[in-house]
Amino acid sequence: MSRSRAVILSGSLGLGHEMLVRSCSALLEHSGWRVESLDCMGLLGRRSGAAGERLFARTIRTLPGAYDALHFAHLRTGSRLAAALDVSASARLTPVLSELFAREPPDLVLSVFATGASAAAKLRARGKLQAPAVVLCTDITLHRLWVQAGTDLFLSTSPAAGTSVLRYLPRANVAVIPPPVRPAFYEAPSKEKARAELGLPRDASCALVIDSGWGFGPIDARVAALARAGVFVLAVAGRQADVERRFRALGAADQRVRPFGFVDDVPLLMAAADVVVALPGATTCSEARVLGRPLLLLDGMPGHGRENLVHELELGDARVAGPAPGDLAEAALAFIEARRGAPPRARVPRWEPAFVDALTRVGVHLLSDSATGTPVRAEGTSGAGLVGVVGGPGGVGGARGAGTEMEASLRRRAASPGSPADGRQPQLATAQRS
Repeated sequence: MSRSRAVILSGSLGLGHEMLVRSCSALLEHSGWRVESLDCMGLLGRRSGAAGERLFARTIRTLPGAYDALHFAHLRTGSRLAAALDVSASARLTPVLSELFAREPPDLVLSVFATGASAAAKLRARGKLQAPAVVLCTDITLHRLWVQAGTDLFLSTSPAAGTSVLRYLPRANVAVIPPPVRPAFYEAPSKEKARAELGLPRDASCALVIDSGWGFGPIDARVAALARAGVFVLAVAGRQADVERRFRALGAADQRVRPFGFVDDVPLLMAAADVVVALPGATTCSEARVLGRPLLLLDGMPGHGRENLVHELELGDARVAGPAPGDLAEAALAFIEARRGAPPRARVPRWEPAFVDALTRVGVHLLSDSATGTPVRAEGTSGAGLVGVVGGPGGVGGARGAGTEMEASLRRRAASPGSPADGRQPQLATAQRS
């Protein structure tokens, strides 16, 4: 008997999409599925994909105001410019995907990249894709390119994000789940064990600084300022070779700077830190919250990054540092001092049960153990399972419910968190997220 096959549509812009692919692939493969990840930027063609990557990177680094304008005035509103961008990308991507899907039909298409989400929805609407088309987005707002008719299920990671889908498709099938995080973060060692393994002083102040792939701002000057202030710095450059070289130069001059390039043992580094310094990318922030590490965020990512920043502050245990290197050092010392002796934060629920439960709404059934066939299920009303659902189980065409009832449902759920299910599909149910 052949195994079910999932195709994940991603994109080579930053590391966040890659980490989502890793998280979802691990769960699907553990359930006995074959998984193939496709880079939509690469599928656009060598010239178009590379030009798109360069343009995106250059715009957000050197013209952040221009990207803010694109995001807030066009992508969010679904302007004519946004529609033109979507048509241009889809015209290149949909024929390629159509051919790939015809050659080996998938049983599930999961899009974690907006361009892929739009292309898969169009193929589904035209009958060129027989498998469910599912979108997973961890931003606080899904812009117009994410949300297209033809998508069977939208997975968001907050009630606000779930509601944003209904702006474009009022009857969309939306589920709200905890943010996907790789299993290693749930199994990370204690701070004491992590520091012993890394050779760090037990009682010293320590910050993990992560460059998520963009090299925003004077990151090396910020690391240097932290070290001068007496903070041990675990400086992760990701795949930015020039940033890594600068970090290593700092490490050669100051033993408090521990430089790294692209590493897979981020859970160990994060466990050793008192605070995580990063851009407000949803993946890094979610990982830090699983480990109970506070976030000191840099307001350097335009567009969706500014929305995500506000969301992380609202979730708590997060602050924003000023733009100057000295601002970061002062903010880090103050944050670490304020958190000393603070009680541990409540455990963050695992995301897998909610993800699995949501997929059953489109006829996809995953198993937690391919050997025993034990299904993963949401844990009732405990908050560790399905976070929220809007719409009916029939996909986009059969969706039920109205977004106007979401807030009222939230309040009802919050007022009686332990109440039993009444057998009806809820409009929105709230999970416990710290």
